[in-house]
Amino acid sequence: MILWFVLLGITVGLRTMTAMAVLCWFAWFQLLPQNGWAFWVGYLATAVVFTVLAVGEYIGDTLPQTPNRTDPMLVGARLAFGALVGALAAHGTLEPAAGGILFGVLGAVIGTYGGYRVRMYWSKAIGHDLPVALTESAIALLLAIFACWQAHQFIAVYALPTRFSL
Repeated sequence: MILWFVLLGITVGLRTMTAMAVLCWFAWFQLLPQNGWAFWVGYLATAVVFTVLAVGEYIGDTLPQTPNRTDPMLVGARLAFGALVGALAAHGTLEPAAGGILFGVLGAVIGTYGGYRVRMYWSKAIGHDLPVALTESAIALLLAIFACWQAHQFIAVYALPTRFSL
């Protein structure tokens, strides 16, 4: 499970809202059910709001005036969302929230700084930032879907208790 929490965190480091949007959709479709303190993640309205925020981030990321993701305020937001996404994923798989938070934040740091370095390298090598930005957005989306799907498979394979049923 640690790998999936780290991958979700890396997604947050690449695109802050993507992992949250994907996790909300998985919760809404009951593929990664949430209850207790995380009940709000499974609402359709929550999934739509985070999806709109993620799409806005995809668009904003392609603009030249967008601030650098390594600016302290943006790093703080990525770390906070890495912790939140890690805690939600851990909660959905009945793992300790502290581990989800720790590995979600670790992944967010890797995605933020590693993603920045990779993007700068490829933008310089290609000579244009837009194709790299679009590719990075696609990678972030695919990573989030993959990590959430693996968490769902973990639930299915290990037949976790049906605390999610009514």
